[in-house]
Amino acid sequence: MVPLLVMLARAGSFGEAAWHGWSAAAGFFGTLLHWLLPSLGVFAPLAVAVAGLFWVPFGLVAHGLLRRLSPARLLAAVLVLPSAWVAVEAVRSWKHLGGAWGLLGLSQGQVRPVLAVAALGGVWLLSFLLVAVNVGLAATVLRGVAPRTRAVAGAAAVALAAAAVVLGALRPEPAAAGTMRVAGVQPGVVPGPERRLAEHLRLTRGLAGRAPDVVVWGQSSVALDPARRPGVERALRRASAEAGGDLLVNVDAADSSGRITKSTRHYSADGLRGVYAKQRLVPFGEYIPLRPLLGWLADHTAAAGQDRATGDALTILPVSGRRVGPLISYESTFPDMRRELARRGADIVIAQGSLTTFHGSWAHAQQAGAEAVRAVESGRPAVLVELDGTSAAFDARGRRLAWMPPDRRGAFVVDVPLSREVTPYVRWGDWVPVLS
Repeated sequence: MVPLLVMLARAGSFGEAAWHGWSAAAGFFGTLLHWLLPSLGVFAPLAVAVAGLFWVPFGLVAHGLLRRLSPARLLAAVLVLPSAWVAVEAVRSWKHLGGAWGLLGLSQGQVRPVLAVAALGGVWLLSFLLVAVNVGLAATVLRGVAPRTRAVAGAAAVALAAAAVVLGALRPEPAAAGTMRVAGVQPGVVPGPERRLAEHLRLTRGLAGRAPDVVVWGQSSVALDPARRPGVERALRRASAEAGGDLLVNVDAADSSGRITKSTRHYSADGLRGVYAKQRLVPFGEYIPLRPLLGWLADHTAAAGQDRATGDALTILPVSGRRVGPLISYESTFPDMRRELARRGADIVIAQGSLTTFHGSWAHAQQAGAEAVRAVESGRPAVLVELDGTSAAFDARGRRLAWMPPDRRGAFVVDVPLSREVTPYVRWGDWVPVLS
């Protein structure tokens, strides 16, 4: 962030700073989400232009505080600029604006022990810390800054970074709460609901003898309604029996009323044991906001032709004697949903995903990598199983247990250490964006 902060500080006016903030954000989000732009069609330039507005407030505040630095203004900048950044991130993370994708704090997903900061204040505190450190670093290279102020800025940056490292190094391991053997099935792009189901069943049969507690299929793995296709339900029950563990599938099919609900279905050899229906849908991908007004977008973009129905509440599924918190794809990006599952006593969070539309892009690694931060925030291990994407598993400290990139097909098995730790973030919630 140092080049961005220096550019904002040296802007000739507030108008120029606003322009720098907008252009930097447009470049950042256009690059970060480049895989999404083809689906937006002719509206892609407009989407990038709107995304650029997110950093304009930050640019104005940065220019106001950094253009003439003194020790007092430096202290203000170290507190106010991270607050402005986090406030903007919190606003853009609203579920109808695309969710918490690409937050600055997510960049620390594999930077241990700094990642431990997320247990205190979630991804928000990671973002706050990163901006504060970069403000200090930027102040050390700005022209016209007094040597004393420059020294204070450098010392502040080093002290903040060191405090984060020490926190992570001294943080004890969570109390042992057993393990769960999770098998994930990742078949890749398989066209046609019948063929897709058959491939999942074939890969699941191959898990016989590996003693999984649960076998997980990705989002939209079953595009047929088992309630209307008794043969499908029998096949799922048989698959659970053959694998020797419970089965979590994801149904994305119209029911007898014509409604489509994406749902996690928990099967055992005895039949259906539990259901969780997706609550947060992807704007335009799974529903069109204000469809009577904006429905025409479906004719010009890849927007949803039919709105999916939404579920009512989060659910804990008792799977093989463990308490599983299920989430479905887009929902895995929201810190509050993971926190609520931890509060309800989940031992592990399992997310079912599918990024088939964005096959071959870095959307896969972006979603999988974020699971490390989600695990540390919630104090719960995280497993993401993709239909087509990057499947991954992390323990409650963010250590990678499994990573299956999109160019690999098949099934994987991982022993996941469980945790019932109550982190400060689970206990106190979103105190960082509130104070910001």
